[in-house]
Amino acid sequence: MEVYNISGYRLTLEVIEEIIETKAYIELSDGAVERIKICREYLDQKIKTSKEPIYGINTGFGSLCNTSISSEDLEVLQKNLIMSHACGMGSEVPQLIVKLMLLLKIQGLSYGHSGVQLATVHRLLDFYNNDILPVVYQQGSLGASGDLAPLAHMSLPLLGLGEVNYQGRRMHASEVMEEFGWDPIELQSKEGIALLNGTQFMSAYGVYNFVNAKKLSNRADLIATLSLEAFDGRVEPFDEDLHIIRNHTGQLKTAKNVRQFLMGSEIAKQEKEHVQDPYSFRCIPQVHGASKDTLKHIEKIIENEINAVTDNPTIFPEKDKIISGGNFHGQPLALASDMLAIACAELASISERRTYKLISGDRGLPAYLVSKPGLHSGFMIPQYTAASIVSQNKQLCVPSSVDTIDSSNGQEDHVSMGANSATKCYKVVKNLQRVLGIELMNGAQALEFRRPLKSSVRVEEYVAEFRKVVPFVEADRVLSDLMREAELFVLR
Repeated sequence: MEVYNISGYRLTLEVIEEIIETKAYIELSDGAVERIKICREYLDQKIKTSKEPIYGINTGFGSLCNTSISSEDLEVLQKNLIMSHACGMGSEVPQLIVKLMLLLKIQGLSYGHSGVQLATVHRLLDFYNNDILPVVYQQGSLGASGDLAPLAHMSLPLLGLGEVNYQGRRMHASEVMEEFGWDPIELQSKEGIALLNGTQFMSAYGVYNFVNAKKLSNRADLIATLSLEAFDGRVEPFDEDLHIIRNHTGQLKTAKNVRQFLMGSEIAKQEKEHVQDPYSFRCIPQVHGASKDTLKHIEKIIENEINAVTDNPTIFPEKDKIISGGNFHGQPLALASDMLAIACAELASISERRTYKLISGDRGLPAYLVSKPGLHSGFMIPQYTAASIVSQNKQLCVPSSVDTIDSSNGQEDHVSMGANSATKCYKVVKNLQRVLGIELMNGAQALEFRRPLKSSVRVEEYVAEFRKVVPFVEADRVLSDLMREAELFVLR
């Protein structure tokens, strides 16, 4: 079994992807263990000696920050915090994203600035490594004081409360505790707020959305190349010299990808009757490239966030400081998720336009890509579906990050709405996958009408793999099952 040490050093998106795909076992490094212990010992000593109130440790929370809590009630305060904040609603968070939440919370606590017990982090590790995934709900976070409600639901099972998904069953956390012989964690001062403050809900969605968006961005270039060939498009718009004089990195990369995908194509080499192609083909480098450049910017933001300490207050034992600040505010992720959704929506939008052109009866292709249009409707309605999905994306891309609402009696008077950005972005990424699947199905169908000419080796191999799951459609049949297969194939 692969083992990955959470050391408190930089965690990249590529490493996270590898950890998830290999189902690696994670554990704390010796250095992380030492930092966590030092911080906890410092906090215990500080509570004993300090006469000043310390927010969230011996005070109430939010607008109750000026309410002092007696020393004998500090542990009750933390448990009450977890229970009272578990107010999530709506659909369940996908289990893979919950697993990412656990991973990112462990990473954030490993720096030794949060004051948690080592036992609490070890229990989070137990949950992660045994695929005991708390039931978390999508609604309830304003993305400001951290992801309070989602992280409360993630934390409840540490106390033997709430529900988990384990081995295909949804069950009460106490049942899992009994099965493993675990006692519920007895939270000490500061621990509840350390678990609930933080951006791990937004960050986990951000990681999932970004990783899949990046894959889909690369697939979009190949699928667009297939459509270009099926539409008998011109290759000149992909000439390197054209893109050098504009010099956008993503644009240059996309044009290079298409050129490489077309190497050796008989269709690309044949003389064209048309002088120009529609923008959805001619401007593939410019549109796909802009999304690539946006993804690159977003990658930096997400990587910074998953390697950050985002709970509050933050403890600096070596400097004898406890600072109440605002690292839990999700504005960076809110803006990033909104931008990521827009970048993906544009890839879907131009994809649907290429599908539309392929079924339009132009360039020697039969209307709706069937031999007897009229008797057969062929691929008429998959384009309708793509158009519907693209329209939904436009509605989902209304930015959440420009919204805010006053909460907690005015103490939290500006919030990021980053959780809403994240969950909306998740839907847009899924929609992009569906739209690209529809384009792939149409492009592969249309390519057959160019025979006996062949495309490039790369394109023909891709189509041959696709044909193992989605056949050429000779006559009308139920297409939704093929569309779902195409959707899945896009991310293989």
